Amino acid sequence: MPDHPLSTTRFPVGVDAALRDAGWQPGRWDIRLAERWADTLRAHVSPGGHRHTVFPAAVEAWAEFGALRITPPGPGRQTAPAVLRLDPLAGLHLARTLGDLGRALGTEVAPLGEEGDAQAVLAIDAEGRVYSVDHTGDWYLGPGLDQALISLVSGNLPARLTTP
Repeated sequence: MPDHPLSTTRFPVGVDAALRDAGWQPGRWDIRLAERWADTLRAHVSPGGHRHTVFPAAVEAWAEFGALRITPPGPGRQTAPAVLRLDPLAGLHLARTLGDLGRALGTEVAPLGEEGDAQAVLAIDAEGRVYSVDHTGDWYLGPGLDQALISLVSGNLPARLTTP
C-alpha cells in the first residue's frame, strides 16, 4: 500500500469531496480487484498481436482508485471537467495505441480509465505519470495520480504532448 497520509489535506477540498462521493477514502485498497484487472490485461492480445504491460504503479493506482466513478463538483477552472471512470478495462482494446504512446515516451504505459463517455482513455506510465489520449491527441495530466486527479476534477488545462 502506498505511503499516503490519511489526512484530508492530500487533495483540495472540492476534489476530496468528489472522491469521497465516489466511494474513495484514505486507506482504500482493493488489491484483489487490481489483480483481476492485471490478469485480464496480461491475457488480452489484440488481433495484431499487441499486448498490455502491467507494472506496480498501475496496480497501485487500480487498487486505491479502481472502480470509482468521479463526478466533478463544478464547471472547472479552464476546461469543463468530465466524469471519470477509473477502470483499466476501458482501455482493453487499446494495447497498440498505449504501446505506441509508451514507445514515444520511452516507458511502459497501461490503461487507467476513461474521461466522459469514452471521450478519452486515461493511462499511467511505469513512473506513475498520467496521460489522456483522445481524438485530438495525447495529453500530460501530471507527474502522479494525485496531481492528475486534481487537474481532471478541477478542470485544469492539460499539457499537449508534442513530437520533437
